[in-house]
Amino acid sequence: MAPVTIKGLRKRFGSFEVVKGIDIDIADGQFVVLVGPSGCGKSTLLRMLAGLENISDGEIRIGSKVVNDLAPKDRDIAMVFQNYALYPHMKVADNMGFSLKLKKMPQSEIGPRVDRAADVLGLRQLLDRYPRQLSGGQRQRVAMGRAIVRAPQVFLFDEPLSNLDAKLRVAMRAEIKALHQKLKTTTVYVTHDQIEAMTMADKIVVMRDGIVEQIGTPLELYDRPANLFVAGFIGSPAMNQIEGTVRGGMFEAADGIRLPLSGIPANADGRPAIYGARPEHFMLSDKGLPAEVTVVEPTGSETHVMANLGTTPVVCVFRERISAAPGDTIRIVPTPEVAHLFDAGSGRAIRAA
Repeated sequence: MAPVTIKGLRKRFGSFEVVKGIDIDIADGQFVVLVGPSGCGKSTLLRMLAGLENISDGEIRIGSKVVNDLAPKDRDIAMVFQNYALYPHMKVADNMGFSLKLKKMPQSEIGPRVDRAADVLGLRQLLDRYPRQLSGGQRQRVAMGRAIVRAPQVFLFDEPLSNLDAKLRVAMRAEIKALHQKLKTTTVYVTHDQIEAMTMADKIVVMRDGIVEQIGTPLELYDRPANLFVAGFIGSPAMNQIEGTVRGGMFEAADGIRLPLSGIPANADGRPAIYGARPEHFMLSDKGLPAEVTVVEPTGSETHVMANLGTTPVVCVFRERISAAPGDTIRIVPTPEVAHLFDAGSGRAIRAA
């Protein structure tokens, strides 16, 4: 296990800069998730950590060692890929132990390492099977086992669950998190799925267009997003964003609807802003604002309601079951204590002192 330090990291392909001066500190044993939309640079960053992409500028340090010029095999890392990358002609045990065989480790050491990894991952009964005889989830566990037997300082995961169906993704998410809690190896995990990021990470790095938008724990990013991008990207359904102006201690939307605020920032009066409200922070109230229902989605434990609040479409999530139907009017009010304000020009969060 080892900490990972990234300083001023840049990657250029010709004149096009993909990663634009990133700084990230990853503590020993921490599970860090790089998340962002396609093309944000997260996979390129992971490949630079692995040594599969050259660094244009900056520094990567694993433990006390700068690894910029080290080959992948010399970095003491293990990578789990999206497509499993198993050898089809080898049995599970041989797949898991192959990297150790390449290092000319004696079989008397390879066997016990493979057996220990198989026990951790529940693969003991599958060691004599070929990859074609395994399910997608089992193949992914074999790929993880191949990484575990190497006992690296750092695990790197490149969207390992994207080829699995929805139910299996949920199960594998829990397995990977449980595995990390057992091994406590420093882990860097790349995904575009913010639910994976929220449920698995000790720390999340939100990226966009080659830069870091915000770094923090899952709940820090959810409760205190630094800007509109993070506010909209983290959370499902996404945060509602309503355009308007701060006026007289309230937020006045462009269509005249007034929404409550708690703790007005200094010099905010008259300032164009975006009002952010999480879907679960709308409450039903007889004294609330009228909203015309457009879609109702019962999920069992919750009811998702899409409605027009004035001219702005919003999404509300209610724990209680409601009988509203499209075309009906419900009365809703956001909870002011957890409402967010963002500057309309920069998109940055506006905080009360």
